[in-house]
Amino acid sequence: MASPSSPVIPCIVFLVTFISAAMNSHVVGASKEFKVGDSEGWRQPPANQSALYSRWAAAIRFHVGDSLRFEYKNDSLLVVDKWGYYHCDTGKPISVFTDGDTVVSLDQPGFVYFISGQADHCLNGQHLAVKVIALRPIPRSPPSAANPPGLASAPSPFSSSAVSDSAAFVSISLALTASFMDLLWAP
Repeated sequence: MASPSSPVIPCIVFLVTFISAAMNSHVVGASKEFKVGDSEGWRQPPANQSALYSRWAAAIRFHVGDSLRFEYKNDSLLVVDKWGYYHCDTGKPISVFTDGDTVVSLDQPGFVYFISGQADHCLNGQHLAVKVIALRPIPRSPPSAANPPGLASAPSPFSSSAVSDSAAFVSISLALTASFMDLLWAP
């Protein structure tokens, strides 16, 4: 059997610290880069596809830390406010890009609006609004009079698969720790 003064104790402390850090890391997701429009890129959509970018964005959940890659030719990209988006106003952009390969970081939650620098392209559907969400756990609090038990509440921001993944990770980590301890303390 290992004695309490052996190097086993620091190993156990390290292992417990590692497992704790890994269990908390599931809240912070890996950032992703999305190519706007997929194979279509950033271009004026055909007449019968004016909702091209709206449909593309509706299929994706954008998180703080993600980025958008705009690939385009003979055009430009403007970051605008909500009014500029809905009115295809190229006169007061927040940012202007003309390099043909622009990566925009989504660094805060909320809506971000993009339009083509050519007003007629924007009017024909070359505009994009994305909703960026933050990944923060919502603290659980006891029910209040405003939200009594039994009434429907807002859904969790974490999918059930994320919870299942976390539970599986914890179970496996505990089993490995127990096996490791048995090996160290066995005669």
